[in-house]
Order: sequence, then C-alpha cells, then structure tokens
Amino acid sequence: MITLAFRSTLFAAALSLAACEEGGPSLVPDAQVEAMGLQEWQQIRANVPASRNAADQQRLTRVTRRLLAAAGESTGDWEWQVFENPQPNAFALPGKRIGVFSGMMRIAETDAQLATVVAHEIGHLQANHGSERVSAQAASQIGLQVLDAALGAGEIAGRDQIGAALGMGVEYGVLLPYSRRNELEADRLGIELMADAGYDPRAALEFWQAMKRASGNRGPEFLATHPAPDNRIAQIEEIIAAQ
Repeated sequence: MITLAFRSTLFAAALSLAACEEGGPSLVPDAQVEAMGLQEWQQIRANVPASRNAADQQRLTRVTRRLLAAAGESTGDWEWQVFENPQPNAFALPGKRIGVFSGMMRIAETDAQLATVVAHEIGHLQANHGSERVSAQAASQIGLQVLDAALGAGEIAGRDQIGAALGMGVEYGVLLPYSRRNELEADRLGIELMADAGYDPRAALEFWQAMKRASGNRGPEFLATHPAPDNRIAQIEEIIAAQ
C-alpha cells in the first residue's frame, strides 16, 4: 500500500527534478533542442503567413542586425521574420530564429522600442533558455511517470486525482515561475544589449508601458508565463538605474 508520506516524497522528488539547479536542469542535449527549434520554425513558416509589409520587415532587419553586431553574433547564423498576426507577440526559438508578429510592430513604434523586443529575444537564446525549458518539461514528465509506476493501475482510490494534483503542482509550482525568471533575465540581458548597440534603454520603459495599456485584463501572475506588467516595469527601472 502506498502511504501518504510516500506520495509526498514522490511529489517533492518531481519538483526537485524540475528545479534542481538555479540555472535550470540539463536533461536534453543542446543539439536536440536546436533541431526541435528549427523544426518548429519551419512549421510556423508553413502555417503562419509572413507579413507583406515591407517597411516592417526592413525595420526588423535594421534593428536585428544592429543588435547582433553589438552582441558579437554573425548575422548569417540567424533568421528573423515579421509574421502576419494581430497579436502583440514575439518569440525566439533554439537555432537562432526570431519571429515578431505584426501586432507587436504596431506597439513598438520606434526602432528603440522594437530593439527592446528583439534584444529580449536574443537574450533568451544567448542564455540558453530554450534548453532549460525543454529540460524542465522533461523533468516534470519524469516525475509523473515515477508517480504512475509507483501507484500502479487501480491500486489506490483517487489515483487519477493524485496524478492530476501532481501535474498541477509541477506546472504551476515550478515550470511557470521558472519561465518568469527566464523572462526577467532576458529583460536584463536585453537592456544591456540595447545599450551596447547604442539604443536608449529608457525606450524599454516606454515599450512596456505601451504593452501594459494593450494587455487589458490579466489573470493572476502565478498562472502566467510572463511577469505582470507593473512588476516588469519596476524591475526594468532598477536595471536601468544600476547601469
């Protein structure tokens, strides 16, 4: 019979697997993560139309090239694209791929504000956040598999509920806060890169104020992968003041 104490031990083990190091666990080889990122990029390119706004693509190219030069990166290794989507969003994928939605281009009105977005995404990739997130997800799945094997099919009443509770604990207790830490680290790296590229870091505050106005109602921060706008703006103010 599986005791309550043993269930608690399994729960704690799953959490420790997903957050075993401050820099994130490394359970999946970087080469495999990069291949996954490139495959995802191809799927996005196939399913989401590229923006036909030539001025937007030219602006993204101008800003991205300037930032990559400041970061000491070869632009030939990177690819970037404006996608036609009204959502104010952007993303970075392992394999040095950056996508910006057309809705984000409307909010980032100046090159310096767009640099806030692109430098943030470059920060994610240079900090290897993609590999960290994949490994954290893999760790959470290991935890669930251990629980499933330990409980055994039909041995305990409420087995499905226990598994669901563990999944909720892993997802909301580790993966999402871990992702928010990634976001804040990318903010710091991005602001430093903006300054190195000759952009005024204070444009980051202008940009995130605009994002706050555009975000409208949000759910609780602990259920979000991104920091709440007020928290993010406060941290960016601290980063800029420390420079």
